[in-house]
Amino acid sequence: MARVGVGGLFFANGWSKLQVGLLATGEEFAKQGAPAPGAWATVTMLTELIGGALLIAGLAVPVTGLVLFVEALAVFLIAPPLNPVTTNELIALGAAAILLAVVGAGRISVDHMVVIRRRESEAASEFAADNEADRVIASLREPYAPPIPAPAEEEKEKEKPAAASEDTTPHPRPRSRNGGSDEPGDTLVAGRKKPSAARARKPAEPAED
Repeated sequence: MARVGVGGLFFANGWSKLQVGLLATGEEFAKQGAPAPGAWATVTMLTELIGGALLIAGLAVPVTGLVLFVEALAVFLIAPPLNPVTTNELIALGAAAILLAVVGAGRISVDHMVVIRRRESEAASEFAADNEADRVIASLREPYAPPIPAPAEEEKEKEKPAAASEDTTPHPRPRSRNGGSDEPGDTLVAGRKKPSAARARKPAEPAED
């Protein structure tokens, strides 16, 4: 409220000079004995218009309040105010301007929004730097350990479907239709080898006369 009120008064003074005209304002300053009345009229008009608008918006309030205080002090010392503003009101405006320069713009202002965004970006960069440092330290401590994934990579890993677990259940060995193994060979029975069918078959010996 204070920022909008002070900025509105400064803007109204500059707008009044603009409506009267720079030549007429310069002539009035010349009558009061102000040095370089034309330049003085231009500088005061622009300072009050731009400074008042910046105060209302809450942009660069510390610098703007200091500039408006200097302008009000210069007008008070060099020439009385030409607008419908008394000397006491000019002093009050100058004091309010320097107070705003010290206190700041407040929460409802462009300055506050810029500060919030800057702090959020700085916090995000610091968080990313901390994560990178943690990954480097972990890789130095355990060279063969897998690196710590970044936050973005962790989110991608979470989104991926879980891979099917390997089947480690023992399965019986397939047997042939004869009940043994598919490959021919000897079979161990009761501690000794049982000859295979191929070996068991011997040619019949001729009968003796």
